[in-house]
Order: sequence, then structure tokens, then C-alpha cells
Amino acid sequence: MMAHSAVVVWVFRDGKAGHDNQARGLIAALRNLIPLAVHDVPLPPLGRLLVDAVTGRFYAGRALPDPALLIGAGHGTHLALLLARRARGGRAVVLMKPSLPRTWFDLCVIPRHDGVEPAPNVLITDGVLNVIPASPDKDPQQGLILIGGQSAHHAWSDVELIAQLRVVLARDTGSQWRVAGSRRTPASTVRLLRTLAGAQVQFIAYEDTDPAWLPAQLARAATVWVTEDSVSMIYEALTAGAATGLLAVPRRRADRVTRAIDALIKSERVTPFAAWQETHALRVPDTFNEAARVAAWIERTWLSEC
Repeated sequence: MMAHSAVVVWVFRDGKAGHDNQARGLIAALRNLIPLAVHDVPLPPLGRLLVDAVTGRFYAGRALPDPALLIGAGHGTHLALLLARRARGGRAVVLMKPSLPRTWFDLCVIPRHDGVEPAPNVLITDGVLNVIPASPDKDPQQGLILIGGQSAHHAWSDVELIAQLRVVLARDTGSQWRVAGSRRTPASTVRLLRTLAGAQVQFIAYEDTDPAWLPAQLARAATVWVTEDSVSMIYEALTAGAATGLLAVPRRRADRVTRAIDALIKSERVTPFAAWQETHALRVPDTFNEAARVAAWIERTWLSEC
């Protein structure tokens, strides 16, 4: 097999954790396939970008080697991504549906729920990319419960949520459970979640975690329950290879997010609480790693001879 030299990657970040998580997930997956030399490129202010647009240069990358790949997630990265490619070459990869025409980018990686049709430069993914690796080292006695909160797509009911959790915890008394809140979890819910704590149930507040906490928990937990509103965490649990159940949360309306959840249920990748009550079984998902799939496409299509 031919040895690869390191592929130069420029990464554009807009400072939003969810967007950065997607870029980091793709980079980690690419690193599993080919050596990379990754450079973070600070987003220039608009005035600087306008100068770059006129001069044909890209000042922010002046000290960096020419890129083979340029990766950006979030609308704020699009203009810099395109101007950098024009000035220095490489392939521009945008994560999520861009606000600019898709034909302007070499590759658009877009979640299925955005309703975009596949194209030669468009890869459709089930959910957004993430940094969670698949983990074969599962502890069958380790369970994880991830709690979200009210959102644009979902309302919230403390009473309904706690009732579901009491049923789950009463059914599986042989496991050690960690129940974790998120930054969206209402204070009233946190107070009720704390009352569930006991010898086999530990509650962890969002402020007591760091970015490494959730990946470490998902690597161990064989069973994960997630509130339906927490779409990113649902996909992370599936990527980690956990048997994943959905805790019901009131829906505000049918929209692209709820349709994505319904598609996961229909494909039997996740088990809703109501269905679990009939069988008391969660299905272990098939291999699910969208970052790895996208990385494999990029490596095969563009980098196999680098």
C-alpha cells in the first residue's frame, strides 16, 4: 500500500459548539484513514474578506501551506471558505445546508431532514456529523439517561418525563444509571431529577460536566435513553453503538426535526418509550457512523493518490 504524505486541511470555525463538533467529527474520521496536517483558520472580519475578494488573496492563510481540503460548518464560514479556495486551491467542504448556492462548493454534507436531493457534490446524512466513536467496550450494567428541554420543535412536561423515568428505572434495577441534564433542562426538571438519585441512580448537572464527559459515558453505556427533543444526542448514542430508547416529549408541530425522529423509529434504529413498554427490549443498532461514511467518500474520491 502506498504511503501517504500528510494532507493539508484548513478548518474554518464560527465559534458555535454544535458546528465545531461536526467539523471535529469529520476530521477525526479522516485521520483514521489518512495522515492529516490540520490548521485552524480564524474567520476574518467582513472588511478583510471584502479586500480579499477584490485582491484575489486570502490574508488569514498567508503563513499556511496550500490546502487540499477546506472544511467549514455554519453560515458564517461560507464566504471565507470560498475566498480561501479561490486564492489557494483545494476542495471546499461545507457541513450543513449552505446559505449560498450548493454548486459553489465541492461537497455539501447535508442532513436528510433538510429535504435536499442528492447530487454529485451533495452527500445526504442521517443527522449531523459528530465526534463520537463506535465503542465495542460496553458495560451491560451501565445505563445513561440524557435529558434535554423545551425547544422550537418540542414543548415540555415534567410530569410526563418523570413518570417515564420511574418506569424505566423500576424495570431495570440491575444497572447503574447516570442521569444527565443539559443546558436546556429547566430548573424544575433538575429538582425532580435529583429526587430519583439513589444507590443505583446518579444525577449529573450540566454545569458539572465538560466536553469529554459525554463521549466517555457513551463509550461505556450499553443502554441509553434520550428525550426526543435532543436530536444530536440521539445520533451520538447511535454512533456509539448503544441500544437507544426515546423518552416521549410533547411535540409542537410536525416539522423536519420530528420527521427525522420518526424516520429513526420507522427504521427501528431507536425504540420509543411506548413500544418499549410492550417488549421491555431496546434494539442494538446496526453500525451507524456518518462521519466515517463521509470521510471514506472524501478519501476515495479525492485523496487516494495523495
